[in-house]
Amino acid sequence: MKFYHLLFIAFCLPVTASAQKKADTVFYESFNANKLDRSRWNVEVTGRTVNNEQQAYVDSSIVLAQVDGLLVIKPVFHAGYTSNQQKQYDFLSGRINTRGKFEFTYGTISARIKMTAGAGLWPAFWALGEGKWPDTGEIDMMENIGDSSWVSHALHGPGYSGNTPISHHSFFPKGIDITQWHTYSVNWTADNITFSIDGTVTYSVTRAMIENYGKWAYDNPKFIILNFALGGGYPAGVNKVTTPYPGLPQSTVDKIKAGQATMLVDWVLVTK
Repeated sequence: MKFYHLLFIAFCLPVTASAQKKADTVFYESFNANKLDRSRWNVEVTGRTVNNEQQAYVDSSIVLAQVDGLLVIKPVFHAGYTSNQQKQYDFLSGRINTRGKFEFTYGTISARIKMTAGAGLWPAFWALGEGKWPDTGEIDMMENIGDSSWVSHALHGPGYSGNTPISHHSFFPKGIDITQWHTYSVNWTADNITFSIDGTVTYSVTRAMIENYGKWAYDNPKFIILNFALGGGYPAGVNKVTTPYPGLPQSTVDKIKAGQATMLVDWVLVTK
């Protein structure tokens, strides 16, 4: 889908967390405390990754912190890190979720996010249900693999997972990109899932569209995930990079080593 510049005037305007909070709020995270609220968020520690990603997720302030009212996820280079499962990685990063602490069915979920551009950087804001993947249903509100000109939205479920046909690249107009603050949202109902950026609808999927491929997997509770992956199948499939890491060129490795790769999250909001 291509957009007219007039529709994206809102992309240039500041959006504050307080302006977004509404009376029908069921979850609101401002990240204003000096540390992550563990009563709301789980920090994932993993000894394995999927999609051939190149990072291990760890519970450390080195990669995951709250600074000046922002959640900061900042991957680092750590050659030869060995997980508890004896798998080795050269990168560490952060991933948090609300599993078992906050889950919801239907509503509007939004987050205000700012990201670094760089081939193979893979920050994401998404929601997942309990149970076997992909039968449980996955909603990807925002993914980016380092190209600053677009973000992707996607749905994964039985019959339409992995390289799912239910996906869309939302391109920004000239002069606007992922390195600026944007509000990424999805409105989820019993029959429709509509994605938007800064209040402008970018992609809409109906139950009928899903059922062309498989079962509608979006009547069950979902939990929220924020993470910053590096390299792997999705980035490599687009940028065709194989060395020094799959999907992750040397220029991006240098950016990570210099501490210049970050995912900043101002707030997360769920309304009914």
